[in-house]
Amino acid sequence: MLQILRNKNLATRFQILVEVAANQPNLQQKDIARRLGVTSQAISEYVKELVKEGWLVSEGRSKYRVTQEGMNWVLQTFRELRNYSSYVGEAITNVTVCAAVADQELSEGQSVGLEMRGGLLVATTEPGKGARGIAVGSARQGEDVGVSFIEGIVQLVPGRVTVLRVPDIKGGGSRSVDMTRLKQALGGGNVIGVIGIEAITALRRIGVEPRYLYGVADAAIEAARSGLSFVVVCSGDYTPALLTRLSQANLEYELLDVGGS
Repeated sequence: MLQILRNKNLATRFQILVEVAANQPNLQQKDIARRLGVTSQAISEYVKELVKEGWLVSEGRSKYRVTQEGMNWVLQTFRELRNYSSYVGEAITNVTVCAAVADQELSEGQSVGLEMRGGLLVATTEPGKGARGIAVGSARQGEDVGVSFIEGIVQLVPGRVTVLRVPDIKGGGSRSVDMTRLKQALGGGNVIGVIGIEAITALRRIGVEPRYLYGVADAAIEAARSGLSFVVVCSGDYTPALLTRLSQANLEYELLDVGGS
């Protein structure tokens, strides 16, 4: 659970900083108090603390500005809330019917368990401690089946993203890649995406065609959130932006350099 959702003090600080950012430099504390449903005195105390801690700076009577440090905290908290919101949206499926792959033959009205396998939601004949529901219709093994009245949360271990950095053209491009190291790092059975001409040509030199050429960062994030491991072979000049996206998504990743020594 996010810390801000467990701590009223942090939640109020976040709301105050957002209100100041939206209205700076003019700040009427009574207006913020009204929006947040607290007293003006309480807002005044919070503002004093935020100024003291360097997250707000006073520029005169009723004039405040959010500092860079304060804005960084707001942005980080916003990213965490956004990611948690996505998680909640995926988890709350008990108000609708969701599709799953039938693990075995299922009958309409049968109680089923739900789990993730290979990035897909699977309906099993063994309701467990995780998510469970009722099959809307009958299905044979391997067919899609609707599941309603879902309870619990699908147990999921996020997949890991491995980034293999290939030298950009200024560093020699694919000619500077240690092909043996690249083959070993790719592993077996992983989903592969590629970013950059140098990375594409390096893969083709070892006879590997990636599954993803476009939207690779989004694909890696969605795959990891579905429990799949994902390898991105990435040219050096594109690597920083990719790592930033993965960090913003709160995903674990491993960065390996496959350039020759």
